[in-house]
Amino acid sequence: MHKITTIEALEDLYEAAVPASITKVAKKVTPLYRQWIEVSRFTILSTVGPEGTDASPRGDDGSVVRIADAQTLHLADWRGNNRFDSLRNIIRDSRVSLLFMVPGCNNVVRVNGNAFLTDDADLIASFDKNGKKPKTVIVIQVQELYFQCAKAIMRSAIWKSEDESKSVPTAGDFIKEMKADFDGKTYDQGYPEYAKARMW
Repeated sequence: MHKITTIEALEDLYEAAVPASITKVAKKVTPLYRQWIEVSRFTILSTVGPEGTDASPRGDDGSVVRIADAQTLHLADWRGNNRFDSLRNIIRDSRVSLLFMVPGCNNVVRVNGNAFLTDDADLIASFDKNGKKPKTVIVIQVQELYFQCAKAIMRSAIWKSEDESKSVPTAGDFIKEMKADFDGKTYDQGYPEYAKARMW
C-alpha cells in the first residue's frame, strides 16, 4: 500500500482550503461560540501521552463545560472507571482537543488548547451535585475554536437513525471476549444501575 509521507504529496491530492474554513476560526470564546457550547451536554476530550492518543466521552445533565472566561473552560471529572487515561496524559502533555455535539444539530464545535488539572477546594465545591463532587477539574486554556462542517453528521444521519443497539455487543460481551469465564449476562443485568449509581 502506498504511503503519503510528505505534506507536498498530500496537498497535491486536494484543492485549496475553502476560505470560510479559515475565516470561522476564533482565538477566544466569542458570544456565539459561548451560546453554542453552553447548550452542549456532551463532548469528546482528546489527549496525547507517551503511550499514544486517547479520546474520552464526557457528559453532564447541563452544560458539559463551564465557561470561566473567553480563554478558559472548566470540565469537571465526574466518576468513571478510575483508569484516568486522559488525566494521566494531561499531566504529561498539556495539549487537548474538545469536540462538542448538540442533538439534532449537524454542526459540531471544536476547541484546541492546553489543559491542567486542579483539585482547588473552592472550584471543586462549586460543582457540587447533591453532595457529590468531582475529584478534579480540567482547566482548558483555549487557543482556537471553530465549527466543523456538517457533512460528516449529515452523511451518517446519526440524529435520524433508529435505535441500533440490538446489533452491537454489550458491555458484558466485551469483557467476556477478553476473559472467557466472565459472566457477561449477569454483568449486563446490573450494568444500568451500576452506571447510574456512579454517574456523579
